[in-house]
Amino acid sequence: MSKLQIRAFFYQLGCFAILFISVRYLVEMYTGLTGLWVPFTAFVVGTILSPKFKAIKTNDGEKLFMKWIFIKEVKEIG
Repeated sequence: MSKLQIRAFFYQLGCFAILFISVRYLVEMYTGLTGLWVPFTAFVVGTILSPKFKAIKTNDGEKLFMKWIFIKEVKEIG
């Protein structure tokens, strides 16, 4: 794995973790869900809402890109 692939993995993991913890807290406090439904709901929402990062080899070298459902185009990071 290259340095950018590792960076993409950690960015994606960090974004998912922030969303998962936030949604889990909100679901637990403000809905009537109990048991395994709380983390399952947080997992699904976190997976859908978190941005996707990918390292791609281009003619100019390897670059890091991000795709998010709230942004139409793919953005180059760094």
